[in-house]
Amino acid sequence: MRAIRCNQYGPPENLTVETLPDLQPQAGQVVIDVKAASVNFPDVLIIENKYQLKPELPFTPGAEVAGIVRAVGAGVEHVRPGMPVVAYTALGGFAEQAAAPAGACVPLPDEADLAVAAAFTLAYGTSHHAVVDRAALQAGETMLVLGAAGGVGLAAVEIGKALGARVIAAASSDEKLAVCVEHGADATINYTRDDLRERIKALTDGKGPDVIYDPVGGVYAEPAFRSIGWRGRYLIVGFANGEIPKLPLNLALLKGASLVGVFWGDFAKREPQRNAAAFRQMIGWMQEGKLRPHISARYALEDAPRALRDMAERRVTGKIVIVP
Repeated sequence: MRAIRCNQYGPPENLTVETLPDLQPQAGQVVIDVKAASVNFPDVLIIENKYQLKPELPFTPGAEVAGIVRAVGAGVEHVRPGMPVVAYTALGGFAEQAAAPAGACVPLPDEADLAVAAAFTLAYGTSHHAVVDRAALQAGETMLVLGAAGGVGLAAVEIGKALGARVIAAASSDEKLAVCVEHGADATINYTRDDLRERIKALTDGKGPDVIYDPVGGVYAEPAFRSIGWRGRYLIVGFANGEIPKLPLNLALLKGASLVGVFWGDFAKREPQRNAAAFRQMIGWMQEGKLRPHISARYALEDAPRALRDMAERRVTGKIVIVP
């Protein structure tokens, strides 16, 4: 089978396509013929050795896949060869075959769009954990989403609307903001053109948002936090900007506000029953048409470095997938 390999930490251009032996499942494992693998920002960080997960070299990046079960190991009963599944693999997804723990594999209907399925787990799992669990966003509240046109940002927009909240989307271009509006955003901020604080003030009648969803970090974090409403919750989701901001803690005191960390990967491991309940709720929302994962581009396996470069340089709207 062919796979993308990281033989040394560095930029996406260092990645290579190699031919490896076909995978054999160990006990409790499932081997999947990959039909689509989602590209996520942590994939960029992992190959540069900038993420909390630090695999030994060489390795194959790629955290979530959808495909057809090829083989199962001893003790696996809920899936069988020939079944379509989606799985969170953490590593190994950018390949023609991927192995996953059986517990990380979710059976799909035969008619499921596998590209959409591959793009769902991490982005929507992260955003549901953030917005519903950590922020406890309520109907009638206002949420500001930074980086709203990215995978997790667009998921947060949709989840906020499913909960009955008012959602303000912030992104770097009018084209990206148009996509946010298509997915339910009530108002928009182009933070390359607008004064962020003044625009937030105008859109919230000076009260500030109840929740701020921030997967970006960098220069917009402090002005956004300065604009948060009383008892606001600031969700720390990630640092796509590449810069981890240093916020003056007196701002939290003055607003009675909370800084709330979001780490879906560990939540899913530590609290699997709550994570499963979250996905049941989201599947219901998807059936109602409230969640509509947006796939903006598909790449061949050999184009995985370009996909990761596009992700690193924030040229992505919604989700992108690799189709081996």
